[in-house]
Amino acid sequence: MTPATVASWIDQGHLKGHKTPTGRRRVASHDLAEFLRQHGMAVPSELQPARERHVVVVIEDDPGYLKALVRTLQREAPDVDVIEASTGMDGLLEIGRVGPDLVILDYALPDLNAVQVVERLVDTSKRLTAPVMIVTGGLPAAAENDLRMLGVRAIVNKVDGMGVVIEAMQRALQARKVA
Repeated sequence: MTPATVASWIDQGHLKGHKTPTGRRRVASHDLAEFLRQHGMAVPSELQPARERHVVVVIEDDPGYLKALVRTLQREAPDVDVIEASTGMDGLLEIGRVGPDLVILDYALPDLNAVQVVERLVDTSKRLTAPVMIVTGGLPAAAENDLRMLGVRAIVNKVDGMGVVIEAMQRALQARKVA
């Protein structure tokens, strides 16, 4: 959207705002956030109130593992809201929509692999800062190196069990809270 579009919304009364004596238009951040929500538009994280609960996006294409992981997360970490996605693209959309505190990502997805997803997340134009944790049944050594170079700190093997996944998630969320 352009500044002219926003100015038109203010002038027509669709968006609450006012004109300054110099003719510039001003909108309160909470009014803008409410307008965006009402019209189904994404609300930038800068306009979101601080969350009381952590939000984790889980991207996993195995429906059985996804269901088990979500149930375990809900039981072991009830203070966490879990958003599910089964493809890399759906996961990227959810990440952009909710601005999660952590992304839990399977390596092999039907459309993208973890390296491709993380490459899109670290694109500086996206302003996404959530850490990524890989949970996988296995991945090539080169992919592990690529993921580490892209900033992924935690790579957990599914065969290590749900307890290890929960511990890694809690460490990542705690590190984010401290930072």
